[in-house]
Amino acid sequence: MTDHDAARAAVDGFERDVGPLDILVNNAGMQHRAPLEDFPPEAFENLLQTNIASVFHVGQAVARHMIGRGAGKIINIASIQTALARPGIAPYTATKGAVSNLTKGMATDWAQHGLQCNAIAPGYFDTPLNAALVADPEFSAWLTKRTPAGRWGRVEELVGACVFLASDASSFVNGHTLFVDGGIAASI
Repeated sequence: MTDHDAARAAVDGFERDVGPLDILVNNAGMQHRAPLEDFPPEAFENLLQTNIASVFHVGQAVARHMIGRGAGKIINIASIQTALARPGIAPYTATKGAVSNLTKGMATDWAQHGLQCNAIAPGYFDTPLNAALVADPEFSAWLTKRTPAGRWGRVEELVGACVFLASDASSFVNGHTLFVDGGIAASI
């Protein structure tokens, strides 16, 4: 996913050998936590490649086929960090903000060809990426107080948003970032 030529070859091969890709969910992502003043440049570059360049590489490779068919759905996975920031993850926040803006750009360029390009921005979910935060009683207490729903999200709660954006029900939704976050982005 971080290698443009490899992503294109994989997508082209799938289209040739298996069949058309009608829906793409761009769900690659990683995290590295460190104070910004000490953030390792190699970790920053790795975040850029994994979290944003992969969305471009795979999205472009799939869109080339979808454009020819005049239809397709691209769903990029952003984050609550698209709209918010917290200490120690500024580069991650930058990449997820970029995912949301790249999604708008995809929609702007490709809607005329029948594609719907949107993003899902999960809030704080109990996943392996967040295992250290889930295990931290102080952070979990802060999160449950800060989130109107009063809890961590469950991965299965993302399914409905993805199904909506992948279905005909979203045929006039384009360039949107849908926050699935228990209300954290809406509260102060």
